[in-house]
Amino acid sequence: PNGWWGMLVFVAAEATLVGTIVGTYVYLRVNTSAWPPRGTPEPSLAGPILLTVALLASLVPFRTAIQSARHGERGAALALGALATAIQGAYLGVQIHLFVEDLARFTPQTSAYASIYYVLLGAAHAHVALGLLFDLWLLARLASRLTPYRLVALESIGLYWLVVGGLTVVVTLTE
Repeated sequence: PNGWWGMLVFVAAEATLVGTIVGTYVYLRVNTSAWPPRGTPEPSLAGPILLTVALLASLVPFRTAIQSARHGERGAALALGALATAIQGAYLGVQIHLFVEDLARFTPQTSAYASIYYVLLGAAHAHVALGLLFDLWLLARLASRLTPYRLVALESIGLYWLVVGGLTVVVTLTE
C-alpha cells in the first residue's frame, strides 16, 4: 500500500539524516586528540543502554498489536499499542531528564564534542517524539474502529518504530 511505501521513503530519509550526524561525530572523533575534550564529563552509558533495551522491548507489544489487528482483534491491538506507547513515552521522559542533566554539566558551545553530542541526542529524541505523535494519532483512530486503512497505518508506524529502534542502537553505540 502507498502508506507503507511512503513510510519506507520517510524512514530512509531519516536514517540518512542520522547517518550523516553519526558520520560527523566519527569525523570529529578521528580528528581530535582528546575525546571528549578535557573538562567535559564522560557520558554515562548504563542508563542509555538500559533505556535502549526498554525502547527495543516496546517493539514486542507493537508487533503483537499488528498481528492482533490483522486478525480483526481491535481491542487487543488498541491495548498493545497503548502499552508500547507507554513504554516509549517513559523512555523519552527519562531521556529528556538525562539530556537536561547533561546541559547543566556542559553546553553545546563548550566544544565540537559537546555540539555534536547534543545534535545527535536531540535528533534521536526528536524521532521518538515524532513516533509518539504517530502512536497517539493511531490510538485515537483505533479507538473507534479497525479498517484496512488503519491496519496499513499500524504496519507503517511499526516500520517507523523498527527503524527508530535501530537508529537508537546506533546512537547509543556512538556515545
